[in-house]
Amino acid sequence: MAGTDTRVDTTKDGPSTAGDPRDTQELAGLEAGLDALESVPSGRTPLRETLVRKVLPPLTAVALVLVVWQLLVWAEVAPDYKLPAPSAVWDEVTDAWRQGTLLDYIWTSVSRGLLGFLMALAIGTPLGLLVARVTFVRAAVGPILSGLQSLPSVAWVPPAVLWLGLNNSMMYAVILLGAVPSIANGLVAGIEQIPPLFLRAGRTLGATGLREARHIVMPAALPGYLAGLKQGWAFSWRSLMAAEIIASSPDLGVGLGQLLENGRNNASMSQVFLAIFLILLVGIAIDLLIFSPLERRVLRGRGLLVTR
Repeated sequence: MAGTDTRVDTTKDGPSTAGDPRDTQELAGLEAGLDALESVPSGRTPLRETLVRKVLPPLTAVALVLVVWQLLVWAEVAPDYKLPAPSAVWDEVTDAWRQGTLLDYIWTSVSRGLLGFLMALAIGTPLGLLVARVTFVRAAVGPILSGLQSLPSVAWVPPAVLWLGLNNSMMYAVILLGAVPSIANGLVAGIEQIPPLFLRAGRTLGATGLREARHIVMPAALPGYLAGLKQGWAFSWRSLMAAEIIASSPDLGVGLGQLLENGRNNASMSQVFLAIFLILLVGIAIDLLIFSPLERRVLRGRGLLVTR
């Protein structure tokens, strides 16, 4: 009929929903949720919370160890020359500090350990890249690296002394033989975990050879590589302590390992405990000051760590 209105209302079932307030609210909620997932809290953690979460637990553990130690001394479970009191070890610390030798002990070992670790890093990194990326090198050198990693570091001290003599070169040789396999194997493990899609995408963009290693392989393998570095430092420190305990010479100075051996020779258990605590303290300090911040940064950069 001419007078009939034939227009169709498409506001209910049609594709246009711009005028529906419920859809607008849902869309806004979805956008807010995505923004919350992508955003990373940038505010600094309050000092009090940091102290409670990170400082108080280790201090509590140390205090508990000291209490148990003192209780064992009071209970006389062992003679004084076998189990000295914590105060006797503290007296050793104060005596070494007054004599000006405490920092010398620490610096002698730390300087050797860090320099040896840097040399191991310079050798182990390209070696790990070659083993991971070149099939022939992997077949020839891979089993040798695994075998060297399982070999105790102390086994290298006698041949190193015979080859190089009682000097710092012998110390660094023992460190390298202990740390290089760990660093190389850590990098190999990290490269094996790289998704093949990353490598194909890099080659499509023209990243080959050294450019591929720098821009694709090393960044993608960084978590495994960092784990290898931590293990490499542990092997460096242990190798150095073994070398300092076995090999002694006036030209080498007195490091923490030699301090430990001097305590044994002098039948001074308090000096032995002092050396053990200093060795442990240096290992913990290097981990907290160097490797833990690096690990947090790498994990946070990959979205695996928001707050820690």
